[in-house]
This record gives sequence, C-alpha cells and structure tokens, in this order.
Amino acid sequence: MSKPLIIQSDKTLLLEVDNAEFEECRAIISRFAELEKSPEYLHTYRISPLSLWNAASSAMSADLIIEGMEKYARYSIPKNVVNEIREQISRYGKVKLVKEESGELVIISNEKGFLQEIANHRAVQPFIQERLANDKIVVKKEYRGHIKQALIKIGFPVEDLAGYDEGNKYGFNLRPLTRDGKKFGMRDYQRASIEVFHAGGRNEGGSGVVVLPCGAGKTIVGMGVMQIIGAETLILVTNTLSIRQWKNEILDKTDIPESDIGEYSGETKEIKPITIATYNILTHRKRKGSDFTHFHIFSANNWGLIVYDEVHLLPAPVFRMTSELQAKRRLGLTATLVREDGLEEDVFSLIGPKKYDVPWKELESKSWIAEAKCVEIRVPMDEDLRLRYSISDDREKFRLASENPEKMTAIQLILDRYKESHILVIGQYINQLETIAERFKIPLITGKTPLSERQELYSAFRSGSIKSLVVSKVANFSIDLPDANIAVQVSGTFGSRQEEAQRLGRILRPKQGNNTATFFSLISRDTSEERFGQNRQLFLTEQGYEYEIYTLDQFQETGLLSEADRFPAKAISEPVVSGV
Repeated sequence: MSKPLIIQSDKTLLLEVDNAEFEECRAIISRFAELEKSPEYLHTYRISPLSLWNAASSAMSADLIIEGMEKYARYSIPKNVVNEIREQISRYGKVKLVKEESGELVIISNEKGFLQEIANHRAVQPFIQERLANDKIVVKKEYRGHIKQALIKIGFPVEDLAGYDEGNKYGFNLRPLTRDGKKFGMRDYQRASIEVFHAGGRNEGGSGVVVLPCGAGKTIVGMGVMQIIGAETLILVTNTLSIRQWKNEILDKTDIPESDIGEYSGETKEIKPITIATYNILTHRKRKGSDFTHFHIFSANNWGLIVYDEVHLLPAPVFRMTSELQAKRRLGLTATLVREDGLEEDVFSLIGPKKYDVPWKELESKSWIAEAKCVEIRVPMDEDLRLRYSISDDREKFRLASENPEKMTAIQLILDRYKESHILVIGQYINQLETIAERFKIPLITGKTPLSERQELYSAFRSGSIKSLVVSKVANFSIDLPDANIAVQVSGTFGSRQEEAQRLGRILRPKQGNNTATFFSLISRDTSEERFGQNRQLFLTEQGYEYEIYTLDQFQETGLLSEADRFPAKAISEPVVSGV
C-alpha cells in the first residue's frame, strides 16, 4: 500500500485517512503541525513557525521531524519545507534573554546577524536600553514581557533564562489519603509534567503550559507544581465555582489549612498565602476606559508562582498585566492551546511554551479518562423554517439552524434510549435551553442561576438523585461531574474548536464500572451549522476522535447505539480519585 502522507511546497500536509499507517503518521505530525481541515478521506495539516517552536520547546529536533515525515511520505519532501523546518527549529533557543551579574537584562545570541536584525527593528527598539559592543542588547527591565512579545512577532522566539523571584516561602505536603480515605498518588504523566515544568529549579523551567485533557487531573498537576516550588501562590480561574473546586481539591489532597486559602471574587475579597481569584474580577472596572479595579492583587503578595487555569481563555487585559510579571514563575493549564482570537503567540511568549502534552487517546487507552464515542446527528428543517433560513443574513441563519425545533425529536430519542445514564444537554441559546428544560422537565443551569442553586443541582446530579441537567456555556469548563457519561450538544459558539473540546471534556472523567461516554452533537442538515460543525471538530479529530454521522431517520432506525451495545464493558482497575 502507498504511504499516507503528501507534503506540499506551501507547507501543507495531506494525510490519507483510509490508510493502514494513518494513525501512526497522525501521532507524529500532530506534534509539529496544526490540523486545518478534516473531511472524511483526506486531512489537511499546516506547518507554521509557532507549531515548530512548540515542537522545539518539547525537545523535538528538526531531524526527528524530517525523519518522521520521510517515513510516511508518498513523495519526496520539497526542499523549501525541509529548509523551513530546520530554520524555525534552529531559531528556538538561538536568542536568549538572560540576567547579568550586574542585574542588567540582556539579549544574547551566537548569531550576530540575529542581534543586528533585532536591534534595528522598529517593533523592538522602544524596549531596548542600549546595544553593547560585545554583542549584547540591554533591555529595559520593566519591559521583559513586552520584548518577548515583540520578538516572537518578528520571528524570534526568545528563550527566557533571566530567572525568577523566589517569592514568599510556603511549604506543604500532599496527602497519601484523601479526606474520605481513598488512596491518593500522582499518576506517571502528572509527575512527569511537573518535573518537566520545574526542570530541577533551573532557569529553563518555571514558565510554560501543561496540556492535558479534561478529567486528566490538571488541578493535581497545579498542586504538584505548587509543592515543588514551595512558595505563596496566586491561582487564576474562570469563575467562582472553579474557586470552590480548586479549594476543595487542595483541602482534600494537601495538608494546607483552610485558613491559608483565600478567595478573591465578586463575593469575597481575601488575600492569603494561597489565593484563588477569577479572571472576571481581575478585568472588572467601574466604567469603560478606567483602570482595572483589582489588578493590585498581582502585587498584593510576593507570589512565587502564578497558576493560570484554562489558559486558552485568558482575557486580553490579563495578558497585559502578565507581560509585567515575567519575574514570577507561571504555569498555564489547559486541555487545548487553541485560541479563537489567534493569541496563541501571546500564550507562548508571556506564559511560556508548551512544556508537556499527552494525546487524549493515549490516556484513554490506559483508562485514565473515559473511552468516548463522538456522534453527529443531522436533523431536517421543516419547510417554513427552511424558507426563513434562505432569506436570512449569515448570523440569523446560524441561529435558526441552531434552534431548529426538530432537534427536540433527537433529544427525546436520546433520553429514552439512555434512561440509566447521567445526561448533560449543553447549548448556547438560553431560550432554546429553557424550552428543552420545560419540555423534558429537566433542571436548567445558566449564568443567572445563583451559585448556591448551581452547587445543589450539581450535587444532586453527582448523587444520582437527578439523572439529567440542561446547562448553558457556564458548564463549558471547570465543573466536576465524574458520573456524566452522555453529553448532548444542541448549539454552540459558531466554529469554536476549544468549546467542542471543553464540552467533550465534561464526560471524560474516569468512571467506576463501565468507563465509557458518548458525545452527541445535533446539527441542522444542509445549513451553515454543518460547516461550522466541521471546524468545531478539528481539535478532537486531531486527538484521534472520529465522528459517526447519522441522519435523524438513521438514528431512529439503528440499534447500534443501544445502552447495552454502544460499548463493551471496560472497567477501570483502581478507585477513582477525581481531579478537576
């Protein structure tokens, strides 16, 4: 059989799906290229400078990349592609930011041409203090983050070796047993990610991003990094519920006393040795254009570590503040580095490069996360709605397709077929969700639901006293519902790849007994929702998930997705210790 990979001179890679070597090849190229399209038979990847720099930061060499491509390439690799790979990989680490004994912050490089180009570039000059004769560029100390942002935009991914402030010391221990007596210990990949991030305390470590799927214990990784650094820590999270979950995990798995954990949110303003704050409170200001009210939290303590949970959602104002916090150790945690606003370069330069990444399917094969099946059900439109759709503008077309009433039929089928399952119905539009909740008599959680009520409903869902929940975007991240094993996505945010990954993540936490889950996505047939759906699926396709596609009629007729037959029983072999 011919090889599966075609490499084109425009740096796109075409990967044939129906090939015996498809999965092996995908596992290699996904480490240094980005998936752009994933039609049924031919996936398109693209090599970019940033994808190569992230590969280089995780110790992938140009030779290893080229050898991997040669192994699976149907034709010879174009020379310009080989040259681009070698050039971009070589750029990572060639320009370094270091601190001299005198305390000066300087850019150094063995490539004199690089230094000359940098010194003469207008984008960099505002942050330069002077150019020294001995091939060094002195940077204004207060612009450590700004210079890194500027350098990456002109093609120089600087390696920051200028070191960190140690911060106020704060030591603690991880518990061998959780509070309810379950055995607790680090999984091998969690321990490895902590060690790679810390790098033995050397300047090469201490800043960067750990990428793990939802349910794989990113919070545990955060606590492990906190312990090994041993300093007061600021943890930034997406919402108040996330604060409570982090706090519960810390109390459950460490000996940190509750009195040392502070909450900084809309409800409570506490600064403690371990402080957990929301992004929303950090970006609050009394009126547009005024100063951010609570940015002082960054300087309220002498933090030794800042943890950015769900770093792919980091708001732009927090990026700006982070650019001035480069002397602090910074850990980003996320399930995906995809950002729909295109600010992946800012994550790379201000938080740090990708330090550790585990393919989702690898963790699934070891039962660390649930085995998941992705199913797309395409529902028809009735004639009246189709006519309205045809004369609407693009935005209205998407909403009409998303709120298609025919989706109710599919929801009813799923609820009937999976009566014993724990089901989340997730959507974008509140009116649609209210209709679903009322019709099927299922509790609804939206952004307006009081926190106490949310916690009660989540608790009832965990205990099994309620089997189904309808949830809005508030459930896209940082909710710990380990028994959820069916997700029904009725509408989403256009083509958001990160949202698709987060929503699948709601059902990936490992489960006792049958460690399996199904992710249903309901799409209006022959509409713009189909096109956006294909883009949404890109990240998960890259992780190795395949979407089975059914029309509504086919889904009604098939017996393949019955409760008993959808998966063979696959139990996990040890007690589950949940990690957010």
